[in-house]
Amino acid sequence: QAQLAESGGGLVQAGGSLRLSCAASGLTFIGYTMAWFRQAPGKEREFVAGLSRIGESLYSDSVKGRFTISRDNAKATTYLQMNSLKPDDTADYYCAARSGDNIFNRTITYNYWGHGTQVTVSS
Repeated sequence: QAQLAESGGGLVQAGGSLRLSCAASGLTFIGYTMAWFRQAPGKEREFVAGLSRIGESLYSDSVKGRFTISRDNAKATTYLQMNSLKPDDTADYYCAARSGDNIFNRTITYNYWGHGTQVTVSS
């Protein structure tokens, strides 16, 4: 049974940084495209960043230049480095995995999901 476990969320002031981690188990990590989504209260879950198994990346316009997605295949872990955080970045952040090379920004295209980690950015 594949599992994704996020960690690293917390409370940070605007302008600060956080690094989220997503540890994968029960799947052949190198065969999966990994992504981060987020969901703010009362809003739909939205795509944040994705990183394919061949190293291609994609970011939403709202985080481009501030967030960086990376992966360590040896550790089966995906990271999201978040810099210059804003109050609008406040949300639950979810890790997702899909088999294959393509990065999609739609939740339905991902096979596995973590339970999320909360990020709160104070002004």
